[in-house]
Amino acid sequence: MISSIFFDYITFPIYICGDSIPLFSGSSSVFLQTLHYCTSSSQFSVKMIVDTNHVAETRSASIDIDPRTPLLPVLHQDPIIKRSQSVHSIISSLLIPNTAFILLGPLLCLLICLFVDFGDDRGNGARNMLAILAWVFTWWLTVAVPMPVTSMSPLFLFPVFGIAGADQVARSYMDDVISLVLGSFILALAVEHYNIHKRLALNITLLFCGDPLNPALLLLGICGTTAFVSMWMHNVAAAMMMVPVATGILQRLPSGIGQPEAANKFCKAVILGVIYSAAIGGMSTLTGTGVNLIMVGMWKSYFPEAPAIGFNKWLFFGFPLAVVIFFSLWGILCLLYCSRGSGRVLSAYLDKTHLKRELDLLGPTSFAEKMVLSVFSMLIVLWMTRNITDDVPGWGALFQGRAGDGTVSVMMATLLFIIPNKKQKGEKLMDWNKCKKLPWNIILLLGAGFAIADGVRTSGLADVLSEALAFLEEAPYWAIAPAVCLISGTITEFTSNNATTTLLIPLLIQIAQTMHLHPLLLMIPGSIGAQFAFLLPTGTPSNTVGFSTGHIEITDMIKTGLPLKLAGSLALSLLMPTLGACVFETSMEVLYPTSWQRRAVEHLFMK
Repeated sequence: MISSIFFDYITFPIYICGDSIPLFSGSSSVFLQTLHYCTSSSQFSVKMIVDTNHVAETRSASIDIDPRTPLLPVLHQDPIIKRSQSVHSIISSLLIPNTAFILLGPLLCLLICLFVDFGDDRGNGARNMLAILAWVFTWWLTVAVPMPVTSMSPLFLFPVFGIAGADQVARSYMDDVISLVLGSFILALAVEHYNIHKRLALNITLLFCGDPLNPALLLLGICGTTAFVSMWMHNVAAAMMMVPVATGILQRLPSGIGQPEAANKFCKAVILGVIYSAAIGGMSTLTGTGVNLIMVGMWKSYFPEAPAIGFNKWLFFGFPLAVVIFFSLWGILCLLYCSRGSGRVLSAYLDKTHLKRELDLLGPTSFAEKMVLSVFSMLIVLWMTRNITDDVPGWGALFQGRAGDGTVSVMMATLLFIIPNKKQKGEKLMDWNKCKKLPWNIILLLGAGFAIADGVRTSGLADVLSEALAFLEEAPYWAIAPAVCLISGTITEFTSNNATTTLLIPLLIQIAQTMHLHPLLLMIPGSIGAQFAFLLPTGTPSNTVGFSTGHIEITDMIKTGLPLKLAGSLALSLLMPTLGACVFETSMEVLYPTSWQRRAVEHLFMK
């Protein structure tokens, strides 16, 4: 029984056994007085009072119902019309740009297989590998298929085209470098879960706030904190953690039409500083960004007999480079956005009281936070002491080189699932539910990069590239290195820095071999240059996070990012042949794969 329900400008349905019957439709007001269903007589009756233009009318309806017949009339639609609508829907869903990009990859692969021939002596391996690269890179650059899915394509393309067996390709997706990534990301999730990053940021910012307020010094503190956090976790995660902290500080400033110019500029400087500092901090350590890991993994794949690049070796080069670029960023931001007299304007809104209040809200440091910091600190020490020097081998010598950085990374991450957090009985510092945010897209991309490196080397495509680049043999290094930085820095503005590195590293190895250079002299500038995505919001997820705050425009990014990109390319071009040559021992001879060595000997005899 339902009574006195008001409906206006709608169709009222009666629901019986999941079906509906429209009783009335129109612009009149309907009062449903009685709804009664008589099960014994298979009838239901409806009594309505319809008020139209102040004229009352009472209607009743009685409908005989056969239990074997449906309540609603069956609409027999013409199958031809239905089929035409279905075909039209399918066609319209396919006529989109994304479909063209999806088809472009296999089409380029087919054209290369049909029309490219490298000679009978090479077989079809080099040609097939080039066809696979065209397919995979097309999907990577256009994002026609999600990047993680594209990253899995070597698992079926390599066996189908005869490049490698299924087991051999699958091994590329799990090695010591990827173990290093997994352990590092689990630790980073623990830091994020317990708000350790926020406590650290507020403490350091409070230290640099100054009294009276010095905008340039406060900017240095915020940017320095972001760079430091980004050293130990992925730069995108660091940016996503620090942008809310920065915007929380900026909320104290006035906004809108009455916002002072000094406050507006300082907001721009802080957001730009956070997103760029996250990228710069990631350059300094091996785990700071996926680009460094891809480069190191490809170095290990191409030159397995060469000395491995460990965490501490990269730190000895990456950290000084990051410091130079960081202070270049700070100088550019102060020059463009921190004018004289801005401190007096900002002092009225920003003070230590606000920062202390934010810090007090976090409460005292808990047992769980202390344990996560202890585990993280132990991991850093283990990374840095595995291989110290040739005279002082480090703890890695105890295991005859069987243990790597990934070994201790996973071991220390495992401790987080064992140590209790003392919040609830039986609860540990981490559980697997907290690990659902693990960036599997980066892990799959790393695996694809390693598989491609192996495929280029074993298929013979490396020899083809080496011969094609023979014209660069006489080119001076001082001209090639800046060009490599700028080219990789330009490509990365339009695609991901990980994909840019995966695409360029094999080519740079061939260029180095042609020029008789140590490969790292070009591999490192190419990979670090791919992290100079400073011009567009779409360059990296970090840029997108900062741009979404509304404090910066594209013109601000170009105005700051262009001189920063040039400064970074210059610093990298100067430090690589000096400090880099010492750290990575580029004076030592590198053993290229056998086929490359044979061709190098033939080239010397021809000369």
